[in-house]
Amino acid sequence: MRTIIRHISIIGIIILYFSNSGVSAQTADSTQWTLQDCIQYALKKNVTVRGSELTYKSNTVQVNQARANQLPSLNASVNQHFSWSKNNGISNSYSGANSTDYGVNSSLTLFNGAKLTNAVKQADLNLQSSNYDIQTNKETVSLNILNAYLQVLYAQEAVTNARNQIQSTKGQVDLASEKLSLRVISRSDYLQVKSELASEKLTLANAEKDLAIARLNLMQMMELPVTDNFHIIRPVLDSLVNQQRNPIPQDIYLKALGFKPEVKSVELSKQSAALDVNIAKAGYLPRLALNAGVNTGYTSLQTGNDYRTQLSDQLTPSVGLSLSIPIFDNRQVKSNVELAQIGTQNAELQEIDVKNQLRKEIEQACTDVKSAQIEYEASVEKYDAANESYLVAEEKYRQGLINSVDFLVQKTNQITAQSNLLQSKYNLIFSYKILDFYSGVPLTL
Repeated sequence: MRTIIRHISIIGIIILYFSNSGVSAQTADSTQWTLQDCIQYALKKNVTVRGSELTYKSNTVQVNQARANQLPSLNASVNQHFSWSKNNGISNSYSGANSTDYGVNSSLTLFNGAKLTNAVKQADLNLQSSNYDIQTNKETVSLNILNAYLQVLYAQEAVTNARNQIQSTKGQVDLASEKLSLRVISRSDYLQVKSELASEKLTLANAEKDLAIARLNLMQMMELPVTDNFHIIRPVLDSLVNQQRNPIPQDIYLKALGFKPEVKSVELSKQSAALDVNIAKAGYLPRLALNAGVNTGYTSLQTGNDYRTQLSDQLTPSVGLSLSIPIFDNRQVKSNVELAQIGTQNAELQEIDVKNQLRKEIEQACTDVKSAQIEYEASVEKYDAANESYLVAEEKYRQGLINSVDFLVQKTNQITAQSNLLQSKYNLIFSYKILDFYSGVPLTL
């Protein structure tokens, strides 16, 4: 019954989430996927993300245990004894007796060098750190899905361009066939154009293969079983192209230090490692505990008193203090302290490494954006020039002013320029999104 209620609650939360966020829940049977749909599905299925969530749950248990260790312990005990003794003067004669002991005991640690308190603090830090680890893993998955999604969009556009080129070339083949029949051009000129059509069909086949691979890669990254009934929604990307950004790496880095989850996680891990030293040093100090208990019992050897009377008469409450003073422990505490100090130094190095890696990635992202913008602008200019030359050559070819070889040279230049422009376009979009990622902007298209 509790399981059913829990499942109903989870379903209600999911419905509420998607109704508030405006993102429709996708299933494996869905046919149209936005970028957000793909990311959300991948986050639910990704093993690394789910594993980090289990680590968070485990650390939650550790926090509860650390807090419970500060509470008094309480134990009850019951002991039943049976004994036999030989009767004096009577051969092979024994008499038996039984006794029962009851006890309730409690113990509370009053002082142990703040070991329990520091353990609670450390468990809280580890819990917070594991939460940031979940966010880090989710960011990594989201970024990979974005890249795969853009690869599909790029492949789709490459297929469209290849099909358009084939349609254009088919018209040119028809024109060449008419000219051949009128003996305006030679058969070799006709075969040149026809060969170009075959080459463009091969280009289309390769583009369709690349599209299939890109779709496969995206579905596998999402942990979605491969299906032909999978299509992504093509967003409008015009506003994402050539935004003329001039990012400053140091400004983005300083901003990223304040919110990137991997930085937060490693900072908390360093604090947790520092508490390890304090916990280890507590082993040098005495431990003081308060003990209390109540004991009573019954024995059949005591005549004249019934069971209840004996329990009442033998009721023995006790209260006491116990002090444990470490004198010699074979260097155990000192070794623990030294190992904890080494762990703290290692945590500091990890923090430096994570921050250095973040700085390098941001510097690379800023450089990539600037380079991608220059490359895109150059590709636009080259395509415009190549396309204009192609249009002029196409008109001349129709009028018979140039042969097929000269025409196909211009056509090849136009196709190459178009392909380079398409690559630079998506490279620029992805570079912008990487920069947005380090600037704290949500990954959307």
